[in-house]
Amino acid sequence: MERGDWALGLKPDLGASITSLTWRGRDVLRPAPDALDSPLAASSFPLAPYANRIDGGAFVFQGEAARLPATAGFEPHALHGVGWRSRWTVVSAGDGTIDLVLAVEAGPEWPWAWTASHRLTLSEAGLEMGLSLANEHGAPMPAGLGLHPYFAVEAATRLQLSAPRIWLTDAREIPSRLADAAGLIDWSDGAAVADAPFVDHAYADWDGRATLLHDGWRVDLTASPNARWAQVYAPRGEGFVCVEPVTHRPNAHNAPAGEDSGLTVLAPGGVLTLTAGITASET
Repeated sequence: MERGDWALGLKPDLGASITSLTWRGRDVLRPAPDALDSPLAASSFPLAPYANRIDGGAFVFQGEAARLPATAGFEPHALHGVGWRSRWTVVSAGDGTIDLVLAVEAGPEWPWAWTASHRLTLSEAGLEMGLSLANEHGAPMPAGLGLHPYFAVEAATRLQLSAPRIWLTDAREIPSRLADAAGLIDWSDGAAVADAPFVDHAYADWDGRATLLHDGWRVDLTASPNARWAQVYAPRGEGFVCVEPVTHRPNAHNAPAGEDSGLTVLAPGGVLTLTAGITASET
């Protein structure tokens, strides 16, 4: 799909994965390989009905224990929910907009029935992404959403992202305590991605904006106010950085009572939404 200076590729049957996003021929998101067989090699994908890790795949919700199967490659944890490993259905496409839907019955991977809707709109201004999650079960359901874009980086790319705190993790990559962002890396003034240490952490109190500053051009990400956490994944030497708008912190399902972890409780028929946009400009 093309609109103005923008072009978008999509693979609905593989987790509704975006396979490319370019602006004026430049890679805004990391391009997927031609023989894409995993969303983890894609350009972006939606996260539902939760984001990131659940410790050991186990938690207690309203007095009932839930145990999810471990996600292959991330054992013993469950990762990113069900949506990214599912075949989504295109329900409409045209005039720069694609609408996808995924309906999931209660089962071993999630004890509640739910439906997700994902809208991608490409215009001359950029890409708008909308994601919603509806509780189709007869009882309340814990809920969360996220988007997982892999932003392409150049040799001198800097990331600018304002969030004062970060969740430091233990040896199992589970959040253990909140710290000042400078305890790992503070992106607020713009830091070179190539010089960053390994990062796979949730930044808290995020203002919903991030910028990739390239040589002569920039990419801007904005997210809805309920995306108060940004999961940043910056492996060294990989040519990308993930800035993931999410509605809750990792392992929010096991957060202590009273913590504002972002996890939403959806009543039967309740809906949670998340939106984000990507734009680009010359500098």
